[in-house]
Amino acid sequence: VQLQAYGGGLVQAGGSLRLSCAASGRIGSRYDMGWFRQAPGKEREFVAAISWSGDSTYYADSVKGRFTISRDNTKNTVFLQMNSLAPEDTAVYFCAAKLWGRLTASIHDYNYWGQGTQVTVSS
Repeated sequence: VQLQAYGGGLVQAGGSLRLSCAASGRIGSRYDMGWFRQAPGKEREFVAAISWSGDSTYYADSVKGRFTISRDNTKNTVFLQMNSLAPEDTAVYFCAAKLWGRLTASIHDYNYWGQGTQVTVSS
């Protein structure tokens, strides 16, 4: 499975961005998808996850109510709508995939990773 994340950019505080992650390759299996982020000098952290069917979602407390994860399985694409962005949301955002099961925030549970897209929020 190959993942390609895109949609990052520079935005002012309070603004919005929509990230996308396109999956390709051996995607016949069912995959839960997640978004993670890594700020300079910090560890990679969980942002949000969605089940393969789209019926279940899971968010980090820091983004709950501001970010929304969704997916379109007909296009093998996962989205992260980010609203009310703040400077502390600045990071490289990565999408990741794991075989379906329990939604999890652990990076160790995800088998496939995209290359990351930079999100910068100015104050």
